[in-house]
Amino acid sequence: MEFWKMAYKLKWVTAEKRRMAVITEANPFGDITPEQYKEITKQDFKSKHSLALFLLSK
Repeated sequence: MEFWKMAYKLKWVTAEKRRMAVITEANPFGDITPEQYKEITKQDFKSKHSLALFLLSK
């Protein structure tokens, strides 16, 4: 996780790009947990996959 903290701080990656490394049901091989994402970015992690499934269910 230290690498990702540094990468975000130095703006090598944006919060949006950082989302791709979060471990989710759709991405079980991610590098960080949703909690670590929040620690790094100070933003809650919201899975776009979950949002898409929610919208499709309506």
